[in-house]
Amino acid sequence: MLKSIFPALVLAGIATPAFAHITLETQEAPVGGTYKAVLRVPHGCDGSPTVRIRVQIPEGVIAVKPMPKPGWTLETVKGKYAASYDYYGTPTSEGVKEVVWSGGKLPDEFYDEFVFRSYLTAGLTPGKHLYFPVVQDCETGTDRWIEIPAEGKDSDDYETPAPGIKLLPKK
Repeated sequence: MLKSIFPALVLAGIATPAFAHITLETQEAPVGGTYKAVLRVPHGCDGSPTVRIRVQIPEGVIAVKPMPKPGWTLETVKGKYAASYDYYGTPTSEGVKEVVWSGGKLPDEFYDEFVFRSYLTAGLTPGKHLYFPVVQDCETGTDRWIEIPAEGKDSDDYETPAPGIKLLPKK
C-alpha cells in the first residue's frame, strides 16, 4: 500500500509552486521600525548551483546593512532615494538600493539564507504588501523572482513571485 501512495505524495510535493520560490522568513513587519530580512533560497536553477543572489531594495526601506556570508563576496549598490526619510531624527536621502552576494556556491540540493537588516519608514502604508525582487544567478541559468502581484492577487498566483511582507501599523 505504501508503494502506491509514496509516488503520489512525491509528485504532489513537486507540483506545489509555493515551496519552490525564494521567500522571506518573516512575512509581516510594522512600519516605522527595524526589519530583519532573511531570504530563504531553497534550490538552484534547474539543478544548477546558485552563485549569486541580487536583491532590490524597495523605496521606503532605508538603512540597509547586509550580513556577510563566509565564502561569498558582499556588495551594495547605493543611490539616491525618491524622497528624504527620517531615520531616528536624521534626514536620510540616499543609501543602499541593491544587495549582491556572489562568488559562493550553493548546490541545488542544499538550502541557505541571505540576511540584511533595514528600517521600514513610517510613510509606508500599513495593510499593503512590500516586495523585494530577487535575481538568482546559477552556474547555468537565472531565476528572476521579480513578479509583483497586481491588486487583489496573491503571490501564489505567479510563477516567479518576488518575496514580500505585509506592512503592519507602527507599534
